[in-house]
Amino acid sequence: MQFQDFSVHAAVGKLAALARTPHDLTAPGGLSTQRLGEMKASFCGFDLLYATQRVTPAVLDALQELANEAGLIAAYRAMRQGEVLNRIEGYACENRQVLHTASRDVFVDPPLAPEASAKAKREIEKLRTFLDELADGTLVNTEGKSFTTMVQVGIGGSDLGPRALYMALKAYALPGRSARFIANVDPDDVAEVLSGLDLSRTLFNVVSKSGSTLETLTNEQLVRARLAQEGLDPARHVMAVTGEGSPMDDPAKYLRSFYMEDYIGGRYSATSMVGLVSLGFALGFAAVMEILQGAHEVDRGAMEPDIRANLPLLLAMLGIWNHNFLKHATVAVLPYSQALSRFPAHLQQCDMESNGKSVTRQGKAVSWQTGPVVWGEPGTNGQHAFYQLIHQGTEVVPAEFIGFRQSQYGLDLNVEGTGSQQKLIANMLAQSLALALGRHSDNPARCFPGNRPNSVLLADRLTPYAMGALLAIYEHRIAFQGFCWNINSFDQEGVQLGKILATRLLDLISGRTASTEANPLEESMLKQAGIG
Repeated sequence: MQFQDFSVHAAVGKLAALARTPHDLTAPGGLSTQRLGEMKASFCGFDLLYATQRVTPAVLDALQELANEAGLIAAYRAMRQGEVLNRIEGYACENRQVLHTASRDVFVDPPLAPEASAKAKREIEKLRTFLDELADGTLVNTEGKSFTTMVQVGIGGSDLGPRALYMALKAYALPGRSARFIANVDPDDVAEVLSGLDLSRTLFNVVSKSGSTLETLTNEQLVRARLAQEGLDPARHVMAVTGEGSPMDDPAKYLRSFYMEDYIGGRYSATSMVGLVSLGFALGFAAVMEILQGAHEVDRGAMEPDIRANLPLLLAMLGIWNHNFLKHATVAVLPYSQALSRFPAHLQQCDMESNGKSVTRQGKAVSWQTGPVVWGEPGTNGQHAFYQLIHQGTEVVPAEFIGFRQSQYGLDLNVEGTGSQQKLIANMLAQSLALALGRHSDNPARCFPGNRPNSVLLADRLTPYAMGALLAIYEHRIAFQGFCWNINSFDQEGVQLGKILATRLLDLISGRTASTEANPLEESMLKQAGIG
């Protein structure tokens, strides 16, 4: 696959010209019922309402041209088929395939990446067996009691995605089952998670591809020590999700091992065993397959070249319009669903670790903006926190609202003529309109400028299928943008330097590095911090 610089595409100049006079949503007729009806895309159970973006048919046509010129669908197809796309030409790099989609390409024959999907099916069958043994009482603790809790120990992609999905789908948990998560190397995090647990009925799922992640290994040792203190054999309570043949692939130390592959990056790994083991424990095997089915349907739909019919591609191109042409530096993801409270944190990693790059796939400095700052919190809570800035601040923040027409639990009450779910969705739609239209007032403090671009993503209910689809929609939006910017969205070199320096500081603290060999600046930093 040949990639070109973002700046060479003819559509970039066309879009730059259109951006000089973007659509005015506050003008008479700028947001009409006809526009609302025309600017709506339906895809895999979701509806995207994007009339409140500052786009016109001409802008959409130019964004389509840009997607075509950049070969975004061809690049996506190449990714799914296993072309080596995690690479920087001519430089040392990971040089890997990018095959997170293969972990859910298990519903059609033949899959696009047969070998990778065969490995995924093998692990899914191992998971089915494990869950069946839990269900039928074959796998119990030493007292013959069932396990009730699984604690996942991992960091980064081994925590954020799985945690976000579990929190989103707790409404569907099996009776008597729950999951918890330990990520931070902060010992208080471990202590808090373990407090109140019946450790004799708890399984620990340690997730590390290499088996050498410092934070995870440290937390695993804390867990093993706590189990030993309680008179429990860690080998009967600790499981592993790791690379085949890693130091953690050891049946003498781990109750079970599930495998993860190096062609699935951590932030894209929620639909691999990284996420599915704990999700399967808490939600059951059927829910796991529904998550995979939802993601797979989006994977297939994302092959569509028409941006108006391909929701991940449309979101990607609207994001590029806002970021590269309207010059908005951030994007707020605002789910009107408390169950999605950790989904923005997952997207922070997935987007910013993927597209927070400043060199091209050819190793040259970019001359255009790449990934935006991504942040967000659930509504309506956010309305009482940071929406003031979004409405009236000097920084324009494009917003992406996510909502569901029906609640998960069905627990609702009619108060003053409407139910809570109706109030929730009404608030979301009102915010979308308010940001777009604004309001004039003779009181300058009560003026709302409007023209704050936003979109609304809606589905009927947050189910396992819908969660899988939502996850894949954003994964592909991120990948499409990276392809368009000609950057490698699948490495994370930016996290390495801090790890190296932390290791050197720890060597100083522990005495493994003699004072005579120490870097004076590092030694002084520890001294001024009162550490060591």
